Amino acid sequence: MMVRHVKRSAAAWGAAFLMATLAGAAEPPPAGTAPAPPDAITAAAPAASDARAPKPVPEVEHVVIISVDGLRPDVLLRARTPNFRRLFESGSFTFWARTVPLSITLPSHTSMLTGVTPERHGVLWNGDLPEPAHPLVPTIFETVERAGVTTAIVTGKTKFVALERFGSVNWSHIAKSPDADVGAAAVDVLSKHRPGLTFVHFPGGDAAGHSKGWGSPEQIKAVEGIDRSLGLVLDALEQTGLRKSTVVILSADHGGAGKSHGPNDPRSRHIPWIASGPGIRKNYDLTLDSTLTVNTEDTFATACFFLGVRPMIKIDGKPVEQVLEQRELMKEAKPATTAAAGAPAPAAQ
Repeated sequence: MMVRHVKRSAAAWGAAFLMATLAGAAEPPPAGTAPAPPDAITAAAPAASDARAPKPVPEVEHVVIISVDGLRPDVLLRARTPNFRRLFESGSFTFWARTVPLSITLPSHTSMLTGVTPERHGVLWNGDLPEPAHPLVPTIFETVERAGVTTAIVTGKTKFVALERFGSVNWSHIAKSPDADVGAAAVDVLSKHRPGLTFVHFPGGDAAGHSKGWGSPEQIKAVEGIDRSLGLVLDALEQTGLRKSTVVILSADHGGAGKSHGPNDPRSRHIPWIASGPGIRKNYDLTLDSTLTVNTEDTFATACFFLGVRPMIKIDGKPVEQVLEQRELMKEAKPATTAAAGAPAPAAQ
């Protein structure tokens, strides 16, 4: 297991993003897909001194975002998943959250980790490219780095190099890895380095869906294996004392049906969304608020909200303030922005 440590100054983001833009690091998508408008590139980011915002829960110092690739909510509920259950029973949740209409891995995860729709971030491809290409907007790693928050990424697919631009991640494990190795690498990073923001991606549910079908016994078994790795991550947070200052957000990039997933199919778009940690309501079903729809872009917004970090650009996501125990003291969250349908559909992967 190799976890790469990247050193960079807390002020490196501005120069790096300018260099990326001038050098074409935010490359257009491959032929046959529509380029995204570069509105976010030209948007003025707030000065680094303005990167901080008030925290809704002062004791929160860490956020861990966990994505289970291809996890359809009903598959999660059918499987024997004691660790998923202890997470949502100790927090707030919905099994009716929505991913983007494209509903495929890299565009969906990029929306999760930038807070904007695919039409804005420009990542419409879904595989490894010959040369690294990056979103047209800042990722969560670049956003929190400006506020002095350390970052880590641990993934089971190599395509996530698209989200690691110019050393914006302190500790990186991006590799084609089984779920057990992803879990072990995440435990290692959390225990040794205690990052402020950590993203963990488990690939096995998606692989089982493509090979044997969504909702198949084989996929159920894969999800139960991921649950064991999730348990190790949660145990590490407890053993290191991090749990009392950590918000865990668990979600997925898409669901699926048959042996695939794709544009605007409700079986692909519905995903679980769970938040657990200090100051968060326990065993609270977010559908009790009939006006709330949680979208994948809200993961970015909610993570920044708890870390007390201002987004660098106008985003489409909103903080899910309904999770707060003391929400009556907070202002009402802004309305969700609905992602546009009809985006080009690369092959599911």
